[in-house]
Amino acid sequence: MSEGPRGVVIRPATCDDHDAIWTILEPVYRAGETYCIPTDITRDEALADWFAAPFSAFVAEVDGRVLGASHVGRNRPGPASHVANASFATHPDARGKGIAKAMVAHAKDWARDQGFRAMQFNFVVSTNADAVHSWEKAGFQIVGRLPGAFLHPSQGYVDALVMYQDLTA
Repeated sequence: MSEGPRGVVIRPATCDDHDAIWTILEPVYRAGETYCIPTDITRDEALADWFAAPFSAFVAEVDGRVLGASHVGRNRPGPASHVANASFATHPDARGKGIAKAMVAHAKDWARDQGFRAMQFNFVVSTNADAVHSWEKAGFQIVGRLPGAFLHPSQGYVDALVMYQDLTA
């Protein structure tokens, strides 16, 4: 368990967190604006995906309330297994409370502790300006652009970004 900015506590997620995690993931997935997840995904499918190997799931709490969820793990197997990947989601009540900042800092520290040499976000929707800004602020660089790779529900085909950070520096 680690404590981030402004009392944000990051800890491993358990089955007891499923309801809280679904409360966070459901509106994000239903909106269809940021994740490559079917908007009609069921609760059980979403949680199975979030907790699936090779990822380790975590929650971010403030005053005992789960306000964020993350999962971190190997991006690809074999010769690329030294590069981590992660996903993050925050509760709408969590805006501006340092939740995303704490979760990404935790993910990078966790990945380093597990022996990962880098972290890559494979598919950051370019219209998700808050995420792009947060990840750049956390030291990630845009290393690739996939033109028109994401079908946004209101903006049509938009670019997806590949973001990367060396964790050995």
